[in-house]
Amino acid sequence: MSILRSFGSFALEVRDDGVAIVTFSRPPVNAVSLSVYEDIGRFADHVAGDDTIRSIVITAPEAARAWCGGADLHEFKNMTIEKRKERYRFINEQLPRFHKIDRPMIAAIRGATIGVGVMLAGMCDLRVASERARFACPEVDYGLVGGSAGMFAMLKMPEAKVREMVYTGRTFTARELESTGFFNYVVPDAAVLPLALDLAGEIARKSLPALRARKLASLMQEGPEWMEAYLEAQEMSSALVERPESGAAVLAALERGKLRKKR
Repeated sequence: MSILRSFGSFALEVRDDGVAIVTFSRPPVNAVSLSVYEDIGRFADHVAGDDTIRSIVITAPEAARAWCGGADLHEFKNMTIEKRKERYRFINEQLPRFHKIDRPMIAAIRGATIGVGVMLAGMCDLRVASERARFACPEVDYGLVGGSAGMFAMLKMPEAKVREMVYTGRTFTARELESTGFFNYVVPDAAVLPLALDLAGEIARKSLPALRARKLASLMQEGPEWMEAYLEAQEMSSALVERPESGAAVLAALERGKLRKKR
């Protein structure tokens, strides 16, 4: 028997073995709005007080177009420096709570993972990805600065590939990124969730106090440098949002989205 709870865009199912399955569903592309960040904070707070949870698998519905489609660009229309800083202040109250969840988290990625989606995947302890899943850090295409580079450096990804991703904004498949060490496993689409659940089940059989202590030790081992780099990137990005090319790129992307819906 499992227990099902909802935190806005996140459905939480806790199995009898202590494996929690978290399904992120915000059609059409699982874009991250401010309300989603709030949902993330609520989910993190719940896990902190729920001793039945021993490991966590984060997934998306099978038919979803994306595991996480990045920031919701509708919230970027008419963006100003002050609005952007206010947005970051809110995000910075929520995202660290997700990062500091004291249970092992596994990202089971079958769809596109863009922008902040890459950050969320990087904050998970393990990553299992479909060989066809696509990854991109496209902030440069909007005249902005993304915050993923510090996370990639902490994960010891090859710097040359990191710079290719953040300078070009290009989309890469998981298979193309497999050699970077970002993933634990790159497998066919149908194998992603079963493998992630097998890993979570194996972890859930361990002592809960030991799992919590090991997670906290891993977070301490990461050090604060990548988060400092992330906050600095936010400051740089805020300074760019009022430039005309940034606003034009956001509007163009939203228009492309409208055209896709009509088709």
